[in-house]
Amino acid sequence: MSTDTTGATAAAPASTYTPARVPVLSADEAIAVAHEVAADLDASSADRDRDRILPEAEVDRLSSSGLLAVTVPTRHSGAGLSVETLVEVFRILAAGDPSVAQVPHSHFVYVNALRHQGTPEQQHFFFGEVLAGKRFGNAQSEIGTKHVRDIRTTLTPAGRGRWTLTGTKGYSTGALFADWIPVLARQDTLAAPGTGPLRVAWVERRAPGVRVTDDWAGMGQRTTASGTVELRDVDVAADRITPYHLTFEGPQTYGAFAQVLHAALDVGIARAALRDAADFVRTSSRPYPDAEVERAADDPLVVQALGQMEVDVRAAEALLREAGRAVDDADADLAAGSAAAASLAVAAVRALSARVAVDVSSRLFEVAGTRSALDTLNLNRHWRNARTHTLHDPASWKVQHLGRYVVDGTPPPNHGQL
Repeated sequence: MSTDTTGATAAAPASTYTPARVPVLSADEAIAVAHEVAADLDASSADRDRDRILPEAEVDRLSSSGLLAVTVPTRHSGAGLSVETLVEVFRILAAGDPSVAQVPHSHFVYVNALRHQGTPEQQHFFFGEVLAGKRFGNAQSEIGTKHVRDIRTTLTPAGRGRWTLTGTKGYSTGALFADWIPVLARQDTLAAPGTGPLRVAWVERRAPGVRVTDDWAGMGQRTTASGTVELRDVDVAADRITPYHLTFEGPQTYGAFAQVLHAALDVGIARAALRDAADFVRTSSRPYPDAEVERAADDPLVVQALGQMEVDVRAAEALLREAGRAVDDADADLAAGSAAAASLAVAAVRALSARVAVDVSSRLFEVAGTRSALDTLNLNRHWRNARTHTLHDPASWKVQHLGRYVVDGTPPPNHGQL
């Protein structure tokens, strides 16, 4: 399925939600709302995945619920909730439907970027947009470049405080459903093209020259609409450009913040897979004759396997909470040491959550038996989602950085992947 939408059309499936000021939720309210939304997501997630039904209504509900505004700072009339709380919200939503949960990942990353690098005027405007129910997307990664940090999209001067944005982005999760698309680009001069500092250009989803194509066709996370954004001579005002390169010139938690949300997605997938495995064993599996029991749920080998899976998921959940607190602690007292501690805590949970999500979603079939593999049940979506999402960043590099710290105290690199 491919949907091609441009700034010149009104047919985009971006949003049917009419913005109005959204609720400002307390931490307890945010957790409660997340559980309520997740229960409804879970009831229809298998159908959305099977038929690749884009979650327009579901994403609109996230907007209207106030969940997408929970990190707007209190000084801008927002809830200013902690990273630890946001991580738990993400984990809960991902256990309901990880594709829907991934859609606003970049929304929160760029709300966070504005907190650190936006001018007071930019913060006032964009935080107001979030409190009005507007959503941020993402146009960051590029396909066919040397590596993930090789960015070739450019902002070139157009005179009178305006710039022209040109480039093509892939893996643009959230862009199809966005009101604003933050675009990572090099802000060049005519004298030295391709060498300028990295900036974030904020463009309206329906602006002239912006085309969003729903051409994502992954085996998992199928309804994230992580497709392509094409930018052709898009006009950008100077006050819609924020710095990116400055983020990494000193201690920062920008990378740890983004990564811990990815870990929450993995952990949510693992919990959902274990939940569905236990439900299937309890209600639908036949016992193996050698077990000499009436129910598969009483087979000691099945019980042992489920118990080990529970240990693994609980360990990942515990590391997730610890990592969220570490990011909060670093934000409260930002220094090289606290930022490194946050990055290492996040590296640990990402390394474990990637393994646990894939292992548990695979062992589901081992404990549930042959019938659980039927396509009509679509239980394989858990493994497909886990295997796809865990490819986002190599877990082995997380382990490398942890090992180097253990061996000789080498701090982790100061970039956005950790």
